[in-house]
Amino acid sequence: QVQLVESGGGLVQPGGSLRLSCAASGIIFRSYRMGWYRQAPGKQRELVARITSGGVTNYADSVKGRFTISRDNAKNTMYLQMNSLQPEDTAVYYCNADRLISPVLNYWGQGTQVTVSS
Repeated sequence: QVQLVESGGGLVQPGGSLRLSCAASGIIFRSYRMGWYRQAPGKQRELVARITSGGVTNYADSVKGRFTISRDNAKNTMYLQMNSLQPEDTAVYYCNADRLISPVLNYWGQGTQVTVSS
């Protein structure tokens, strides 16, 4: 049974920081590209950042220089360090696991709420 469990969300003031975690089980973690997506009310889900099995990262332009994605294959866990948070970062953040070789597989976590407000 595959599980992706996000944690670390919450309420933070503008300019603050949060660190999200995604703990994976039931998959060969090191074989998956991992990603963080977010969905704000009334908006489509969007990519925030991704990290390949080899550690190559890419970010949405809106978070470059503020957010850092990382992974610890020994702990089957992915992280998102979010600094200089702004109200527009408010959203539900989802963890995604993406296997790009056959069989192609894709899994989602249940999401964690991040609210940036004074």
